[in-house]
Amino acid sequence: MNRIFALTIFIIMFLSCGNSTTNYNVKTALKPKKATINAQLTPYKKAIAYQLDTLFTKMYTSGGFNGSVIVAKGGTVLYKKAFGYCNKEKNCMLNDSSMFQLASVSKVITATSVLMLFEREQVDINKPFQFYFNDFPYEGITVKQLLNHRSGLPNYIYFLNSEIAQPNYKMNNEELYAYILAKLPKAYLKPNTRFNYCNTNYALLALLVEKISGKPFNQFVNQEIFKPLGMNHTNSIKDIDLNATNITKPYNLKWKPIEFDASDYVLGDKSIYSTPYDLFLFSEALYQNKLIKPETQQLAYTAYSSEKKLSNYGLGWRIKNFNDSLTKEVFHNGWWHGYRSSFHRRLKDTLTVVILSNQLNKAAYQTYKVYQILDNTVGNTTDQEEE
Repeated sequence: MNRIFALTIFIIMFLSCGNSTTNYNVKTALKPKKATINAQLTPYKKAIAYQLDTLFTKMYTSGGFNGSVIVAKGGTVLYKKAFGYCNKEKNCMLNDSSMFQLASVSKVITATSVLMLFEREQVDINKPFQFYFNDFPYEGITVKQLLNHRSGLPNYIYFLNSEIAQPNYKMNNEELYAYILAKLPKAYLKPNTRFNYCNTNYALLALLVEKISGKPFNQFVNQEIFKPLGMNHTNSIKDIDLNATNITKPYNLKWKPIEFDASDYVLGDKSIYSTPYDLFLFSEALYQNKLIKPETQQLAYTAYSSEKKLSNYGLGWRIKNFNDSLTKEVFHNGWWHGYRSSFHRRLKDTLTVVILSNQLNKAAYQTYKVYQILDNTVGNTTDQEEE
């Protein structure tokens, strides 16, 4: 009888979102569900899937990973799984529909939006931002320099520190722009001097999308990208209920919840919520040229900062191995409050790797381990030809 009772309690904790506040540690961590491997995968791809499951299960059970992952190649999902808590206080576990704050991975969506308008000849990325916003107080900064982080602008996260710290304040992009006009913070660099990563750039680009499209930024990306691609679990922070059961809660390494601040509601640089599967759909749409043309993507995947030798930045994408067509990788990582995110794409073999976490650990950035499995797994000749 006691055994049946214990089993019942375990199942309830695993499947439901209750009110228990049991402390998490490695010894008491709930075991993840057994991986479901697609039976239609070739033996070679199944071998990869099992190795990936071993990798992420080990990271999870050792207390080093809490999040969701997807690995796909050539349009086929090789591996997809969620590990750990969506909301620890409620013992709510992650599942395929659990939505994570993408942090700076949101920038690839913003850049794509601008490039869609560029293709429609509604935006000229080589024109100054001042052409579209006449009262913009910084001369000579082009839209392209906002996209590739060569504007030299200061980061609003720092020069609006006191404003962001105001309790119960939800700053929007229009208010951010008004603060810039009022404060006139000194530029870090002259335009196009060198690469300088800056959230201000992408908050301004979201405003540009709004002005040119005539729609709020969150409405534009929803109507032009998310809905057409079937990204049913992707939206901005303005369009979701943060208390919904499928919205992940952010934590630090000791499982202390991390509170939001006013800057969470500024769009363009962050604050898109999504899932690994939805980002796979976005990645596939790019591979299939559904959003922007190949020549426009080539602009996005071009390295624009010659002073950066090992890695570089395009238009909304970081770039590895940018001089090697076989191993060239375009990606973006994100970090914001308790969220860490990785969205990686190796162009030659149409690979997509997405790792999203709602706890501040480094596991989300260990995509190199996924590449090691993909590139070192030996399959038979027939399987490899199918790649």
